[in-house]
Amino acid sequence: MHQTKFVSPCAIAIIVAIGCGGAKPQDAAAKPTTTEAPMQLADAPAGTAPAATGTAAVQVTVKFAGNAPAAKTIKMDADPICQQQHATAVQSEDVVVNGNGTLKNVFVYVKEGVKGSYPAPATPVTLEQTGCWYKPHIFGIQTNQPLDIVNDDATLHNINAKPTINVPFNIAQPVKGMKSSKKFAKPEVMVKFKCNVHPWMNAYAGVLGHPFFGVSDDQGAAAISGLPAGTYTLEAWHEVYGAKTQTVTVGDGEKKTVEFTFKAQ
Repeated sequence: MHQTKFVSPCAIAIIVAIGCGGAKPQDAAAKPTTTEAPMQLADAPAGTAPAATGTAAVQVTVKFAGNAPAAKTIKMDADPICQQQHATAVQSEDVVVNGNGTLKNVFVYVKEGVKGSYPAPATPVTLEQTGCWYKPHIFGIQTNQPLDIVNDDATLHNINAKPTINVPFNIAQPVKGMKSSKKFAKPEVMVKFKCNVHPWMNAYAGVLGHPFFGVSDDQGAAAISGLPAGTYTLEAWHEVYGAKTQTVTVGDGEKKTVEFTFKAQ
């Protein structure tokens, strides 16, 4: 893996601006925001959707077929502050095959069939930068729902969001404890986040106009609940293996089980 030499935060700030097509990072001079400790999402279901009004549900299992690829070790020695925060090696999250033969970090959502409008929750989704790592790696959020982005590290981070439909942004957060809030106005699957300062950092968000989504966990499971009765197209998206779709019909109070299988390449 290509490594960059660690340079001072001031020099890095200049590099960030140049590396983003000359766009000036926003909030670069912002003062730290005093808030309560950000919600820890390492063990929480990423992209958990709020409750909806229907009574049907779909339980999704994402399976993996073939030999699991070898885990990639992330080298963080370019920034000593990052390196010092990890007692053991950090593994890439782009392909995580669980012990039961399922696949983690798959964004599962209703792609077609949703009717009506679903106002955005006022409760924000939190994207943390902890140990020079984005948490969660994959998450869902509704259009116009607040996204709080928090720097938990005593080093410079920048959050370079690269949507193709929504407005991109590039925010510098040089001070530990800084928080920035953003919203996405339009549905988009998926929006990529990266850090120009620490190139191993990346995350993805599925932006939807409704709350019917989930992310597969360490058992390969994702639940979509609160669905009105109807026929829906579900899509399962993975950053390496692409997307798969299938149709499911549910009645009032009914719970269906659906399986997606991704194969080793």
